[in-house]
Amino acid sequence: MTEEVDVLFLRDAFTRQGIMLCFNGPFSAELIEEIGKALRHYLEGMKESPSSVTDVFAAYIELTQNIRHYVREQGFEGANAEGTVVVSHRDGRYIVSAGNAVRQADGDALMARVDALSGLDKAALKAAYKTQLRAPREPGAKTGAGLGLIDLARKASAPLTATLKPLPDGLAFFSLRVVI
Repeated sequence: MTEEVDVLFLRDAFTRQGIMLCFNGPFSAELIEEIGKALRHYLEGMKESPSSVTDVFAAYIELTQNIRHYVREQGFEGANAEGTVVVSHRDGRYIVSAGNAVRQADGDALMARVDALSGLDKAALKAAYKTQLRAPREPGAKTGAGLGLIDLARKASAPLTATLKPLPDGLAFFSLRVVI
């Protein structure tokens, strides 16, 4: 027999942590779009500034699409094909966090990229964005941790933070936190 989910416990935990939205599972394009619409409507209903709505929505879209593309590219199945996204509101700021299973080497590269970006000020982030935008792209080149990650760092009100936790079979769970 499976353990019953204690919905009251979850509601109380979500309330304590300011969690407005949480999803765990496989991301399809349709699901990303529908959750994104609901998130945007919720924020607009809370009378948030248009720039806040746009930045939170953009962070949600960037993170969930990155998960979807990576999982498909890697051919992951089962639990490794799932991602998690959480949007919360605390201390007057929105936090968009997302995570998924990655190959250890990919996770290490992402951690290094996030660490490098977190040490840059707004002017340096703008310069890095322009440099990345102008960089030539090779046909068929694998993308990742490029413009989107730099743009997240530019929109964030605090440095990006990430964690990488080991999983079996040469995988790790990468999570990224963006404060808007």
